Amino acid sequence: MAISTDRKASLAVIHEFLACKRLAIVGISRTETDISRALWKEFRTRGYEVVPVNPALNEIEGEKCYANLRDLPQAVDWALLTTAPAVSEQVVRECAELGIKRVWFYKGGGSGAVSENALEFCATQGIETVPGQCPFMFLPETAFFHRLHGFGKKLTGKYPK
Repeated sequence: MAISTDRKASLAVIHEFLACKRLAIVGISRTETDISRALWKEFRTRGYEVVPVNPALNEIEGEKCYANLRDLPQAVDWALLTTAPAVSEQVVRECAELGIKRVWFYKGGGSGAVSENALEFCATQGIETVPGQCPFMFLPETAFFHRLHGFGKKLTGKYPK
């Protein structure tokens, strides 16, 4: 049975993810204005321990950046993927090997990190997923634009319940 990339995580699952304070952002960008960097900064501001992962970077703003999840000095509670869908398929396999049981596939505009194959793999491995949502919409007291994005999803029935 195929898993639709249109499926949604429940709001309860999203809150479970956000209650876990140690995460890796996989595919973090070298571009300071990229959404992955904005998420990294926002989570850090909110007291999360956020580990950047990108094989093309050694550091981000003075903090060590890791080539992959295997290189992390400590386990993480969840991984936020801001990767291309093909890369997401590789990363979820690494998550399974390392026992990471929560994966959030970022999607704002465009294709995002969501991959049908990655979602199917996660389902077979017992990995909880949030497919195709922007974490900013679910953070308390987030910026107006992100609240507006969430409101638009509510109007179209695409907001988790």
